[in-house]
Amino acid sequence: MKKVLFATTALIATAGMAAADVRMSGYGRFGLDYNSANERVAGVSKTNITSRLRLQFDMSTETDSGVGFNARYRAQAESRDGVAGTGAFNGARFGVTYNGIAVNVGNIIGAVENAKGLYTTGTRSAGTGIDGMGFHSLVIKSRTGTAFNWDAYSSAGVGVNGIEVMYSAGGFTGHLSYSQRNGGAVLGSAGGEDRTGAMVTYSFGDYYVTAAMQSSSVAANDITFAAIGGDFGAFGAKLAYGSTDAADSMTLEGNMDIGAASNILVWVNSTEVSGVVTAADTADGTSFGINYQYDLGGGATIVAGYVDEADDDNQFQAGVYFSF
Repeated sequence: MKKVLFATTALIATAGMAAADVRMSGYGRFGLDYNSANERVAGVSKTNITSRLRLQFDMSTETDSGVGFNARYRAQAESRDGVAGTGAFNGARFGVTYNGIAVNVGNIIGAVENAKGLYTTGTRSAGTGIDGMGFHSLVIKSRTGTAFNWDAYSSAGVGVNGIEVMYSAGGFTGHLSYSQRNGGAVLGSAGGEDRTGAMVTYSFGDYYVTAAMQSSSVAANDITFAAIGGDFGAFGAKLAYGSTDAADSMTLEGNMDIGAASNILVWVNSTEVSGVVTAADTADGTSFGINYQYDLGGGATIVAGYVDEADDDNQFQAGVYFSF
């Protein structure tokens, strides 16, 4: 996909510093969203407009000795299910890079979030449809759906205010992250949840294997994740596994290029909730989804998707995504 970056360069008149770079990029997406679950919500239609506009600012500079400094900052506005979200700026992430090593602080990426194969392969939303539709293909589950209980870069909040170290060499990528939340009642102690994450990925040609984990002071947020995938010409495939104290889950995904501009992706997820299963455990069972994309060129893509959830609710979306 062609991505146009609007760049400005500011010359830093400080000895020992090279030129600084400020880049602005982003995307917009909008379309129709049908969600059968809304029939159980008073005052909400089953069919609505879903949309998002994101602006991203990336700043970087490099010293004469090759040490890089960078920061990322986003502004985002979105709406879904007929409820318009207010526009918001997020917390900044700051980084230092040198010889393949990167250290970030603040609104960090997170080791589990950075695991290859966690999200769907090559789709515009990283899930199904225009906005991911709940990301039911992900294998990190609570009893009621995708858990989202791992450290990750926040586009609309301050983030976890953590620290992480990443290293890449050849086909190997390693990632360690740590965060400590405030909120305790004891003087002189943060008292909140702390999380440690680790991820390793090895890519060889068009194939990869990856494993990640998160250890938390809150047992419900301990995570194990693994995936293997690759491209086979016009075809691609992935098998992913995730485990929490709430559920074990597995997703099989396949995608195929159709001509030069289209791609279709299909996934099926099987989740087994731990212990006694009740009607409230809506993640238990089998779900599947299909995503279609057609590249219009110039950064614009037509996207359509359908998801049948484990609890038999279903969603459909169709719309347009454009990057700039």
